[in-house]
Amino acid sequence: MKILIFGGTGFVGINIAAALLGRGHGVTLFDRADLPRAARQVFAGYGDLLKLVQGDVTEPLAVEKIIAGSYDAIILGAAITAGPARDAADPQSILQVNLMAQLPILRAARRSGVGRIINLSSGSAYGAAAFRHALLDEDTDCDPASLYAITKYASEKVAARLAALWQADIISVRLSAVFGPWERATEARDTPSPQMQIIAALQQQKEAILSRPGIRDWIYASDVADAVTLLLEAAKPKHRLYNISTGREWSALQWGQELAALHPGFVCRLAKPGEALTVDLHSEADRAPLSVSRIEQEFGWRARFGCADSAADLDNWWTQHGEGM
Repeated sequence: MKILIFGGTGFVGINIAAALLGRGHGVTLFDRADLPRAARQVFAGYGDLLKLVQGDVTEPLAVEKIIAGSYDAIILGAAITAGPARDAADPQSILQVNLMAQLPILRAARRSGVGRIINLSSGSAYGAAAFRHALLDEDTDCDPASLYAITKYASEKVAARLAALWQADIISVRLSAVFGPWERATEARDTPSPQMQIIAALQQQKEAILSRPGIRDWIYASDVADAVTLLLEAAKPKHRLYNISTGREWSALQWGQELAALHPGFVCRLAKPGEALTVDLHSEADRAPLSVSRIEQEFGWRARFGCADSAADLDNWWTQHGEGM
């Protein structure tokens, strides 16, 4: 297949591209940002299977031009992962990138006969509902609060409505808390994952200090890539919305301690009263996990990475590529 990824140089986009290229698909990455130098080196062996186009997803003419290149599938991955400060200071950019840019893409894809579109949404779409339920499945009522969450939930609804009206093949996926290879500070991502903050503390020879353990159904970016690739290649998925998660919980503290076991002298621990934190857990409480029954029952898919093996894998990846970002 020939696949176009909007937001393709973001860390989730790069992981998806790697999975697709590894299966012989042609991939075009469309993004304002360039690929990290290390990613260019890793992808160099794929030759013409990989193309990079620098452009702005909020510019309809640029979007129409790239989609006119005849693609079998499109992944909508461009997003601003905003915190409260950016919500207050620049709501317009968040809405434009996360939601308003969607319609020109869907229209152009329809005109060009694109076969399937995967819309990358987020578990944040559950919002406050994530603290009222023990488990979050695709039918759980959502109550999003942040602009990121609101726009992601709205993007799902727009995609589902137009898919029904146009008889189009558009699928949304709600990603749980993602971390992993190629994650880095960018203009579009206000706060890195706790795991990447722990890696940063290790590199800076500081202690990783957390306010609480931070229990969540974290998911490794490589597993997200595998699930998205599965949905792209599937003949006829039964649903328009799927959760993508490990389906099990563990803490950021435990993950940091697994990393510390690989680096004697490094410490990951809870804060003492009044002590400054070095790891931001992104929220004041731990939400419920996402159910993965739908994707597991339909396709037999399960995430491969858990706590200890993801810590070892990301540590190894960072040793090979981290300094090249």
